[in-house]
Amino acid sequence: MPKVGIVMGSDSDLKVMSKAASMLEKFGIDYEMTIISAHRMPDTFFEWAKAAEGKGIKVIIAGAGMAAHLPGMCAALFPMPVIGVPMSGKNLEGMDALYSIVQMPPGIPVATVAIDGGMNAAILAAKILATSDEKILKKLKDYSAEMKETVQAKADKLKEIGYQTYLNQ
Repeated sequence: MPKVGIVMGSDSDLKVMSKAASMLEKFGIDYEMTIISAHRMPDTFFEWAKAAEGKGIKVIIAGAGMAAHLPGMCAALFPMPVIGVPMSGKNLEGMDALYSIVQMPPGIPVATVAIDGGMNAAILAAKILATSDEKILKKLKDYSAEMKETVQAKADKLKEIGYQTYLNQ
C-alpha cells in the first residue's frame, strides 16, 4: 500500500519528481506517482486527492510550476501533510511557483522545499513517516551517516593533496 503520493501537473515535472521517487525507493517507502493537472482535469484531481487517504497515503508530494495550484489544492482536500515542490519555469525561474506555494491562506498549510527540490521533498516525507516507523527512522539515520562519511572523505582528500592541488583538478 503506498504511503506517499507523488503528483505533478505535467510530464515536464518528471525530471524533478523522479528524484523524489528515487529517494523514497532508497528508504524502502512505497509510493504511487501520477500526472494530474488541477486546471485541465479538475474532476480527476478532486477524485484522486479525496481518495488518497483511503489508499493508505500518509503524505503527498505535489510538484507544480507557474501558478502552482496543485500543492495547495491537495492541502485543501487531503487531511494529512502535503509537501510542495515548486518547479523552475521559463519566465520567472520558479519564483512564481515558490511564492504561490508558500503563500497559502491560514488553515491550509503546505510544507515547501526549494525550487526543483524533489529529493528533499522525499526526505521530508520520510522524516514525517519516521515519527511512527522505526525502520524508516533507522534508514534516515544511516543516510545521514552516509552523507557525513562522504563529506569527511572529501575533506580528507583535500588535506591529503593540498588545497591548491585540489583546485587544479
